[in-house]
Amino acid sequence: MQVAIVILNWNGADMMKRYLPIVLKYSQGEGEVWVADNASTDNSMQMLREQFPQVRTIQLDRNYGFAEGYNRALAQIESDYYILLNSDVEVTKGWLTDLLSYMDGHPDVAACQPKLLSVSDRHKFEYAGASGGMIDQYGYPFCRGRIFDTIETDEGQYNDVAEIHWATGACLMVRSADYWRVKGLDGRFFAHNEEIDFCWRLRLLGRGIVCIPSSVVYHVGGGTLPKSNPMKTYLNFRNNLTMLYKNLADGELHRVMRIRYFLDYLAAFQTLIINRNVGDFKAIFKARKAFKRWRHEFADDRATIQRSRVKTRINELAPFSILWQYYAKGKRDFRALPGIFLKRK
Repeated sequence: MQVAIVILNWNGADMMKRYLPIVLKYSQGEGEVWVADNASTDNSMQMLREQFPQVRTIQLDRNYGFAEGYNRALAQIESDYYILLNSDVEVTKGWLTDLLSYMDGHPDVAACQPKLLSVSDRHKFEYAGASGGMIDQYGYPFCRGRIFDTIETDEGQYNDVAEIHWATGACLMVRSADYWRVKGLDGRFFAHNEEIDFCWRLRLLGRGIVCIPSSVVYHVGGGTLPKSNPMKTYLNFRNNLTMLYKNLADGELHRVMRIRYFLDYLAAFQTLIINRNVGDFKAIFKARKAFKRWRHEFADDRATIQRSRVKTRINELAPFSILWQYYAKGKRDFRALPGIFLKRK
């Protein structure tokens, strides 16, 4: 089986200098390493030519963002499997072996992720994906090992291979056939929530998404935007609403959107009054207006997704509000949440 490990880079020369040697060391003989460059303005491409000539490169003509950047890069790569890997991920010995072995033995699974731990605190899960992603009935994401800003210590509590709703884009392995079956990531998202939307579309087709915790990687995290950056807030809210519009069943859509209208404006005023963050306050309003303005562009996508869906219920889409569980009931640990999440054999 051919495996293409593809790092989408934008001005990440320093991160690649630090982590690319480890990727090459622990992927030798199992995967071919590529770097797709989103029109970086640093010395990324020159550095790769001089220090890592064995790495194959694709140079894009402008910054297409995470989603469309990967679509354009992967369209140029022939492989049985793609691994979407952030430049700030430190892989470990055997990381690829376990992912590939599981995928080869489970043809019903479209995509998977390893366990993500933090580079800065190697005993704790990492925010971006921890040990597998879920969402609640209103579209709020959380993970095995991370709910909002509460991050658990890894004590082996999520070392089982488990069905998840979404695999993190920081390190996501996917069959190329499945990637193109759903036409890849939605490039209109640019960044944020694109991997959740992507995995949701695969789940609706009956394809599995799993976390394989025997494969371990460490992630710096944080991305290219600071956590409190208004642009990040804007993209998260706009894209999350769009994801719900595309993927929710007809019987759920209107109810969920009515509740989200209330929750989003509540979040905006909480941000302003409690956190005194005017930038994020404005970003939430801007995001809702942007969603309303471009929603019609996704009508055909929604129709196609709903017409082709083979699953009416996804177990990993939690039947509760994570906001209520976390803030009202004080449940900060994934294991304390209600509901049954399936384990895989």
